[in-house]
Parts: sequence; C-alpha cells; structure tokens
Amino acid sequence: MSIFTRVERLTGSEGLARLNSARVILFGTGGVGGWCAEALIRSGIGHLTIVDPDCVDESNVNRQLPATTVTIGLPKVEVLKERLLQINPDASVEALQARYTKGADFKLNGFDVIIDAIDSLTDKANLILEASACPGAFFSSMGAACKIDPTKVRVAEFFSVRGCPLGAALRKRLRKNGTLPAKPFLCVYDEEVLPNLGPETDPGPGKAIANGTLAHITGIFGFTLAGLAVEHILGKRL
Repeated sequence: MSIFTRVERLTGSEGLARLNSARVILFGTGGVGGWCAEALIRSGIGHLTIVDPDCVDESNVNRQLPATTVTIGLPKVEVLKERLLQINPDASVEALQARYTKGADFKLNGFDVIIDAIDSLTDKANLILEASACPGAFFSSMGAACKIDPTKVRVAEFFSVRGCPLGAALRKRLRKNGTLPAKPFLCVYDEEVLPNLGPETDPGPGKAIANGTLAHITGIFGFTLAGLAVEHILGKRL
C-alpha cells in the first residue's frame, strides 16, 4: 500500500510514473490556485512550483486553502508548501514568493504544464502570451467571483469563452495590442455574474475591486484546472 494506491488503481503504474515525473508550475495560490495545488499533489504530481507574491489576509479565509485564522500574515506559498509536503513528503515543491510580470524569467520552457490562476489583468495577459508560446500545455482560470451555482462551471478554448467579463477584457486587450496567443488553450470559466450586495471593501494597492466569492466555486475552478493538467499528462487530453 502507498498513499497513491487509489491513483495507481485508476491510472496504472505507467500513468502514476508519468504523473510523478511531470513538472508543473502554478501561478497564483489563492482562491483557485490553492485548491488546484492540493489536487495536483494528491494526484501524484511529483514536481510542482508554486508562485504567488501575497501573504494570507483575513479576507482570504472564506475561500482560500492556505488561509486560516492561524496563518494570517504568512506568505501563501510557504503555508501551502508545508501542507503539500505533509501530504506527500517525497514531492518536490518549490515555493516562490514572487509576482509574474512581463519579462520575469521563470524558465517556463522547462515545464510540462503551466497553470494560470492569477488575478491581475495585465499580468494574466502577459502570461497568456508567454505560456502559449511554450512547448508545455497551458491552462487558465477566468474569473471565479460573483458566482454561486456550481453546475455552471465550464471548460472551453479561450476564444470560445462566453459570459465572463474577465475573458472578454483579456481578449479585448490582446486584440487591441495586436498580440494573440501562440496556440489555443483551455480555460475554466462560468457565465454566471451576480451583483455584489454587501459593503464595498478596500482591495488594497494594485488590486482589482473586491468581489464576493465562495469557496465551493473557487474550489471547483481549482480542481477542474488540476483535472485538465492530469488528463494532459496521462495523454488523455491534447
């Protein structure tokens, strides 16, 4: 018996070996990315790099895996790394407390899968351009805020995403700049957009407006991204 007995039962020994040898990089470890990271490690991914500049904030506790009342103020990537290694001490987990920006060198060509779970429109657009030009697979999360219905979460190619304000804003920006993704890539999205009803809060410097968000939606987004990555590594999704 091993912690991956049930994984191997489904994927076979060859599939488990492929998961264990795969190199994945994940940008963003908040509402979507934290759950994605956990699912990847529990699925047998052996090499995971997690990137996020932020520390845990009180407002994160309702939906983000690294966030508890005990971890407030700590770097998200460090909290998450500790948890992931408690799940699989043999995994290689690199935690980078850094922000993805245009021109930053994360050596993306060396990864089998690149996953985008960041919020910044500018950084997201730049990551889309760089990651889509890399040989590895690329998967991206669109906006997970202002949603309640879990049955409305979908997967589609970037230019087929509909009803998502973030997806529309990204396509508009890329077209305006005359820069398009080098290859098609899949996105997790949701057409539901509910109004914010509670009092507006200060999102902090450099942050977008703070929208209402629930854990079951961000979790589904993150788990779906992890599922796309696992399918790709196993050769079941191109």
